[in-house]
Amino acid sequence: MSEFVMDRTKSEFDMRVSKEMSTHLEKPAWSPKQKLALSARILANQGHGSGLAGQVTARGEKPGTMWTGRFGLGLEEFRSSNFLLVDEDLNVLEGEGMANPANRFHLWIYRVRADVNSIVHTHPPNVSALSMLGVPLKPSHMDTAMFYNDCAFLEHWPGPPIGDEEGELISNALGDKRAILLAHHGQLSTGKNIEEATILAYNFEHAARLQLLAMAAGEIKELEHTPAQDAHDFMLKDSIIDAVFLYQARLRISSGDEDALD
Repeated sequence: MSEFVMDRTKSEFDMRVSKEMSTHLEKPAWSPKQKLALSARILANQGHGSGLAGQVTARGEKPGTMWTGRFGLGLEEFRSSNFLLVDEDLNVLEGEGMANPANRFHLWIYRVRADVNSIVHTHPPNVSALSMLGVPLKPSHMDTAMFYNDCAFLEHWPGPPIGDEEGELISNALGDKRAILLAHHGQLSTGKNIEEATILAYNFEHAARLQLLAMAAGEIKELEHTPAQDAHDFMLKDSIIDAVFLYQARLRISSGDEDALD
């Protein structure tokens, strides 16, 4: 029996966790369109659907292209076959149907952020309620630390984001952050891949709900920088994001959303 050691550092455990998760976590060979459909179903189940509002997109392989959902469907309806490859003018290159004209501002973000490969924009209820108050997202809990120093705030609502001026305004306000709260509008989350953008969007709604509850009860206390930054970095590890996305996807598939993969 090995001797139990009590003085290992956090960094040692951090490295071990990352190594073991990368070794033992199995990732299904889903296509980008299948991941986008699963993302839509995951978010719909959390209440992100608001009529036809809300988009999940991914950068295409060719420069100036992206995968986006066919216009006319709600998040809970999307299947992989409903995603279209479009160019920078939203002309359809692959698939059938028309692209959602409100997706245009995604192309601005892809243009200025080479690190972004997927974007989720939705109007879930708690995020929308928080956006009406004119206050930024304030992560102050371990579960929401992934947004610590990583969530911008756009105070001005420019109206429906169907033009180039809205794309420029939103992309500039996002800056180098992964997420942004859009006043009187909703949330936008970006990721290096579909999994990261999806899990950030999912946790954005959770963070907004916790903030509204805390604001109703009293004053929110700030997180200390070092533990908050450590939690941010840990929760955004590739292996953590992959594990959470797979968990949420399994829940949807086992609950009857397997048609998303068609």
